[in-house]
Order: sequence, then structure tokens, then C-alpha cells
Amino acid sequence: MSTREVHLSGLALRVGAATDVGRVRGHNEDDLTTDGAVFAVADGMGGHAAGEVASAIVVECLRGLSERTVLVRDDLVAALTEANARILRSVARHPEQTGMGTTAAGLAVVSAGGSTHWAVFNVGDSRVYRFVDGRLQLVTVDHSEVRELVDAGLITEAEAARHPLRNVVTRSLGADTMPAVDLWVFPPHVGERFIICSDGLNGELGDREIAAVLAEHDDPGSAATALVEAAVDAGGRDNVTVVVVALDRRDDDADDLDVDTAPRSEVRRTAT
Repeated sequence: MSTREVHLSGLALRVGAATDVGRVRGHNEDDLTTDGAVFAVADGMGGHAAGEVASAIVVECLRGLSERTVLVRDDLVAALTEANARILRSVARHPEQTGMGTTAAGLAVVSAGGSTHWAVFNVGDSRVYRFVDGRLQLVTVDHSEVRELVDAGLITEAEAARHPLRNVVTRSLGADTMPAVDLWVFPPHVGERFIICSDGLNGELGDREIAAVLAEHDDPGSAATALVEAAVDAGGRDNVTVVVVALDRRDDDADDLDVDTAPRSEVRRTAT
């Protein structure tokens, strides 16, 4: 999609997105939404078990929030919980879908403490990065087997990139028990950009490569397209989906907006 401008709760944003089936997969199980105040990517799993159905259900539930004038963090958790329930109901009606599931990761504009904040959320190994002042930071934490091995000190980050379990997630929507949703809430900073992606991006490109592409493309639509093309050129072993959100400025009439005026080197993780 081309870049479009969005004005939400005092924030002036530019948003772009791109997706590609890649060079190996027969169809695209990823889905995305940039509707309303929620920007998200869902990476369906299950192949013939209809991973694309699961990711579409998540996107549909998140798009259902677009009619809300104000969002809070609990609305995001409720939408993902409803998505999990709908996936299970779909499997019950269509046994051939048994085994399907999906990740979900995204960014939303929410109200917290009476002012406008970002909310970053994820279930699974789709990611949200923050890019500001030329620095790329991973905000989310992968829910995956290799992440647990790295955290336990059993393998290195370099070994994780090649590990045979690198595609095995430990949380996903479509589970009999609703998985915990990681969620971070923090104030916005003018000039920052966020990259929401399926693992088809970071599975092919390292952080330095992602940052280099972002540095070359200010326009979010161009940046999303360039990132997807780079991942496909690097191998394209999975579907690749990217959403880029740029915060350009605050609107003049946003009296209740708590916007950082100095860059923050990192986002403090306070997942719940």
C-alpha cells in the first residue's frame, strides 16, 4: 500500500505496509491491518490446516476496534481473546482446520493515565521494532523455543539464527487456553518510527540490515516495500509482511497529549 496520513488522538502519523508470499511458500498465510488506531501483523501457522484463516480472524477482531473513539490496553487484550475463541469455534465447525494458529504483534494508540500513549503487544514471534535517531530497538520479546534457549544461556544469538527450532513458537492464538499477551505502554516521541513484521523479515535480515533500509527510506510505504523486497532477495524462505508507522508531529490542538520532547534510548519493558 502507498503511504497514508492518519490523525489519531493528537498524533499525526504516516503509515505504509507491504507483504509478499516469498520464494518458497505456496500461499501467503500472513495478514495485516492499519485500520483505526491499531496497526498489526498476524502470521498464520498450519499450512493446509488454514493458517491464513487464523490470521484473518485476528485481523478482523482488531479491525473491530476501529470504530472506538478511545482505546485502552484492555481493549487490545479483549480483541485478541475474542480472536482466540473464534479460531477455536472455526476449528470445531471445520475439523480439517485442526492445528491452525497464528501469531499477533502490533502497535496501537491508547489512552493511559488521561493522556495519549503507545501500546505495543505480541503473542508469538512476530515483532515490533522502534527506530529513532538511527537506532533500531526490538521492543517485543519472541515467544519461541530458541528465545528460551538464549535466555537460559544454552545458545548464543548467532546460533539461534541457525537453530533447527527457530520457527517453533511457545505462544500462539488458537490454543485451547488463551495465552498471555505481552503488552507495553509508553508515551510517544516525535520522530520515532515503528516496524511491525512477521518473522519472514527478521529471519532473512539482521538488525543492521533492517536499520540500513530504514535509514534510506523516510517514506513509510517505500520503507515497508524495500524491507519486504530485501527479505525476499535474501532468500524469501517465508511469507514476509511489514507495517511501518512514523510519528511526524503532534497536532496543535492536542492539549492532553504527553509527547516526549527528548529521545529515549530504549523502551522499558513492563509486559503484563
